[in-house]
Amino acid sequence: MMNILRILTALLVAIPIAGQQSSRYLAPGHIDPGPVLRAAAKAMGTDKLNCITFSGTGSSGKVGQNMTQDTDWPPGELLANYTRTINYEARTSEETFEREPGMNPRSWKYGTGWLGGTPLQQNRRQTFAVNADYAWHIDGEGGTAIPAPARAELWQLDIWLNPPGFIKAAMAPGANPTAIWRWEMAESGRDGATTSGIEKLVVVSATVLRKYRVNATINSQNLIQRIQTWVPDPVLGDMNYEHEYTQWQEIDGIKFPAGWHHHDGWDDERMFPVISGGHNSFGGTFADIKPNSCGEPLTVPAAVRQYKPPAPRVESQELAKGVWLLGGSSHNSVAIEFDKFVAVVEAPLDEERSLVVIEQIVKLVPDKPIRFIVNTHAHYDHLGGLRAYLHIGATVITQQRNRLFYETEILNYVPRTLQPDMMSLYPPTEISEGYTMEDVDEKYVITDRTRSLEMYYVQGLGSHVEGMLMAYLPNEKILIEADLYDPPATKPTPTNKTLLDNVRQIGLDVETIAPIHGRPVPWSDFLKVVGQL
Repeated sequence: MMNILRILTALLVAIPIAGQQSSRYLAPGHIDPGPVLRAAAKAMGTDKLNCITFSGTGSSGKVGQNMTQDTDWPPGELLANYTRTINYEARTSEETFEREPGMNPRSWKYGTGWLGGTPLQQNRRQTFAVNADYAWHIDGEGGTAIPAPARAELWQLDIWLNPPGFIKAAMAPGANPTAIWRWEMAESGRDGATTSGIEKLVVVSATVLRKYRVNATINSQNLIQRIQTWVPDPVLGDMNYEHEYTQWQEIDGIKFPAGWHHHDGWDDERMFPVISGGHNSFGGTFADIKPNSCGEPLTVPAAVRQYKPPAPRVESQELAKGVWLLGGSSHNSVAIEFDKFVAVVEAPLDEERSLVVIEQIVKLVPDKPIRFIVNTHAHYDHLGGLRAYLHIGATVITQQRNRLFYETEILNYVPRTLQPDMMSLYPPTEISEGYTMEDVDEKYVITDRTRSLEMYYVQGLGSHVEGMLMAYLPNEKILIEADLYDPPATKPTPTNKTLLDNVRQIGLDVETIAPIHGRPVPWSDFLKVVGQL
């Protein structure tokens, strides 16, 4: 009996207490996260905080919509009268702000999620909310709640990507926190060799939502100055996602930051090893901080709770013999049948969308391979499906300015752990050994004895994006374009004028526009709109 008791006692001593680690198990470079988390919780008053409301003025960036790949995300409209309430106990968050209407997709908050071709925001007042696994958006005061199931997990994750939220998540069962230390220079000291302004920091890493490994950098004042993780993105895969915090305030024994700055993608000033330049996607000063101000309980609207996302669908419209517009979502693709193969213009959104389009093409043209996928430009909502087409054996055709970005960050073997796709699960040999991409300078032609498909570089596009292609079928007199004209738009834009100038300069004889956003229309409809310029 005494031997059994000794064994049980030894086992109990060897089991680490929740939130702590026994020093005998610490790998070199690691420290016990328990005391670090407790010190940070005490410094910030986290134990006394159940919820918080903060207000101020914010700014946003249009993630995935940069002009060139070495520039930042374009700045969005000001987020005025911004207010957010986070209830940690209820796992809810509600954000409201005012933003100029008519310029942004209705369902877009800020940061990730921008999708061209979706209905535009109609009212100044915007509301975005998440309650556990339910997310929704309201356009206008007292408007209808629009379910946003695809964003629920990310918005729920955001509840814990702030200083008190991280502490609570890291000390919860199943978080399995670890900690390391490092010396860090202030940002101003990173431009050269310096020995001043160096601070010893601790980075605590914890699992959040049983999926995301989140890293929080804690400074010598026991305050969290940075929280970083990765989220799945159709283009970049495991994409960097981080917040930085400044301007700390103390109210009623609670310390909370008024300064917020958020990155989607790496803040890569050197452009190495990645070349995507966008990063600044959200920020602001929210100095009106109200600890334990929970507001009314956030109830999930019945329409949101009962909503069942429809299965992806493809609507096929034959524009000419062997030419189909494949719609049914915010973005279209166009399939063109040749004598021995098929070419497709545009692989938008993500793999899920592209796979259902590919299945439809196989039904329309069952015995011919999809040999080429033409990409119009490098905005993320227009290239999220490229990997799906490359996986099935298609060659990517894009403007030459996009090649380095695509080969470096998209069409590669880099693992995708959060949302694995076909290419990461079943890596094709073509990436390292084969023929994956053709880049276009001014003009590129796919042709055989049945028809021709011409691709042209869109010149003079001084805004929106660089490296844009449009496609033209000379026999059918069909022009395929993205973002240059979105029927049934009736107000002229500068991009409409650019499209008209390019068509006239090249001398194309167009009868039908097949847009990536919207329905096909006669060229005469476009001329009526652009004639107002």
